[in-house]
Amino acid sequence: MSNKLHIETFTLGDWMTNCYVLYTDSGACWLVDVGFGPEAMFSFINRQDLTPQRVVLTHAHVDHIAGLPELRLHWPDLPMFIHEAEREFPGDTVLNLSIALADPVVAPEPTGTFKHGDVLELDDVKFEVRHTPGHSPGGVCLYQREHGVAIVGDTLFAGSVGRHDFPTSDGNALMTSIREQLLTLPDETRVLPGHGPTTTIGEERRTNPFLQ
Repeated sequence: MSNKLHIETFTLGDWMTNCYVLYTDSGACWLVDVGFGPEAMFSFINRQDLTPQRVVLTHAHVDHIAGLPELRLHWPDLPMFIHEAEREFPGDTVLNLSIALADPVVAPEPTGTFKHGDVLELDDVKFEVRHTPGHSPGGVCLYQREHGVAIVGDTLFAGSVGRHDFPTSDGNALMTSIREQLLTLPDETRVLPGHGPTTTIGEERRTNPFLQ
């Protein structure tokens, strides 16, 4: 693989949502989730002279999509992808869980969808889409095998798992997703979650109380 993968983490908003800029040596980049107050992400992209290629959403709850309207002001034509099960979520304040906020979020409609098993390419760096429903119906993990990293959204955290008490959540599906799609990855795989610190698959297998 000729291109090295770089990952910059931005912890955004009152809910401390981890959003990521992925980029290669060529300067091509993706934005993975765009939460409240995304100015730091956008400034980083501009300072590093990166070229955004697409937005990839791990899921469409409000704290992961709230910055998309602002993103559209910077990059009006940037493609935006989400799992096919959540295509309607960004623009629906009930589904994206923002209806109770003082200023509900109506985010732009995705321009495309992906499904389990699809391979997305940033230059020649390939990411496998693993569908991990449970926290939300279209939650996904983006797994990069050569670099040993998995961006897992709100499915798995250091010492915890995603909430499953929302109207479109499913606790049984969540645990199945973790066991079949995440715990099957190598122990050394770095886990980049939607909230909290980075961990590894092996660490969670050994110590996460929800997985014992």
